[in-house]
Order: sequence, then structure tokens, then C-alpha cells
Amino acid sequence: MLDLQGLHIRAALFRFIRDFFSQRDFLEVDTPIRQPVIIPECNIVPIMADGQYLQTSPELCMKRLLAAGCQKIFQICPCFRKDELGKNHLEEFIMLEWYRIDANYRHLMLDCEELLQYVVWRFADQFPEVCDQNDAVAEALRLLSAPADRMTVAEAFDRFAPVSVAEALQQEIFEEMLVEFVEPELGKKGPFFLVDYPHELASLAKVDLNRPEVAERFELYLSGVELANGFTELTDAGEQRRRFVTEIEVIRRTQGREQVMPERFLGDLGLLNGAAGIAFGIDRLLMLLLAKETIHNVVSFNPADF
Repeated sequence: MLDLQGLHIRAALFRFIRDFFSQRDFLEVDTPIRQPVIIPECNIVPIMADGQYLQTSPELCMKRLLAAGCQKIFQICPCFRKDELGKNHLEEFIMLEWYRIDANYRHLMLDCEELLQYVVWRFADQFPEVCDQNDAVAEALRLLSAPADRMTVAEAFDRFAPVSVAEALQQEIFEEMLVEFVEPELGKKGPFFLVDYPHELASLAKVDLNRPEVAERFELYLSGVELANGFTELTDAGEQRRRFVTEIEVIRRTQGREQVMPERFLGDLGLLNGAAGIAFGIDRLLMLLLAKETIHNVVSFNPADF
């Protein structure tokens, strides 16, 4: 349970983020937390609430708002994912997502750098006593505001993992290799973008037309912690449907549950010509900002408080 100072800092972080996007003419939106249909993702298990899903992400609804004519939108909202408990995970957590039309994943990476620098500047200005009295926080601010670096997934596997990315995919150990060998090496000196994921892991991302072996997708890391997952949006509804068919089959086989095809989402997706979107973990950002060991120490209430 956060103390009074922690609650003030958490509230200030939300305010800083809202100010950042408002100054850049993003529209803040809110979408339903409980939905009858969600995006099929085999690596995520949803939580049910009276026969409907608690959102694992606001992505579905936010993209539909883009299709309805919105240009640049953002949202800060609770999300829910079953059995995600650990140092960097909670079943209920706060997500920041933003989307923009006529943009790609490179624009999002620039957004991330500017957002981190803005948050650090505002935090240092509003809470100078925290920075002065806590060397760990001062170092965290220095890291967050450092120039960002980047590396492709293939390069990172060649450098840090015992197998290549192709071998990891073939042996179905990509996630294991990523978590055990690659992620701990990322973001030691500042924000780090792991870019150009294999097309097999494109999910909802657009494949690079000039390099069809990779998707225009990245993840942002700091001190080995994943902060964000962003990509140029796939707007080909036919291709997205084919990917969903595969995901639904895996969900049925591995989780034993049925998944409905999100037909209205696919219909609206075809109205988009080009867009980019990103999911950013606010709780994790606050954990890094305050140099805490676990995400449980930066939320108002954590599971141990009940």
C-alpha cells in the first residue's frame, strides 16, 4: 500500500503524461473496460466478468475510434490478464496506449523518447527533495533521460543468446531465450529499443515491405524491464483475419476456450490506410522512476494488501 508521498507521486505521473499528450494535440478517450469480444492473443489469458471479458488492452476499441475519424488519441486505463503475477507483473495494472494515423513505428519511438524526457523534467521540478535525498532515484532519472539506443532482434540474439533468432523460432524457445538471455542486457545505459521482430511474431503489426522477414514492431526496455510494445499497424483486414484464425486455433488447443472472431473490428480495420500504436506500462515506469524492486511497491493497493 502506497504511503502519502507515493500517492502524490503516482498522481503526478498521471498528470505529467496527460499534459504531455494534451500539448501535442492528442485526444484523451475512454473505452469500455468490460467487452463481449477481445482480440485473439494466444499468449494472454483474459479474466471473465459476468460472461464478458475484462479488457486485456483497449487496443480493439481505440483502433475502431481511429477508423471513425480520430487522428491522434491516448488513454490511461486499467487492464487485466490472468495469472500474470511477479516482480514486473500484476493481474490488474494501468496501461497507457496511444495511436496516431499516418504514422509508423519510428514515430512512436520518438514519442517514447520525448515522453520519458518530459516526465523526468517534470518529476525533478516537482519533487526535488526526492531526487536530492535518494541517490537511486537520481540515478534512475539519469538513465531515463539518457539518449536511446536500439538493436534489431536478430542482432540481439546473435550477441546475447546461445542460439540465433531463427534457431529459437524453429525450436519454439524464442520467449525463453528472450527472457533469460536477451532482456537482462537491454537498457543498462538508458532507454533501449529492440526493433524489427521476426514476421512470425508480427501479431497485429505490419510486415516491412522491403524486408518481409521482419515486422515493423519494437519493444522499449530500461534496466532489463520491458516498458512498451509498439508497431506500425497492420491495416489489411484479410491478412489480420488469417492471423486471427491461427491465434484462435492455438487458444482452443492450449487454453481450452473458444474465442469469437472480432468481426466489427476487422470491418473497421479496413477503413484505415496507415496508423501506429503502442502500449506502455505506467506502473513499470513508476517502479523504475522510484528505483523500486517490484511493481507491487508502486500501486495504491497490491494483492498482499487484501
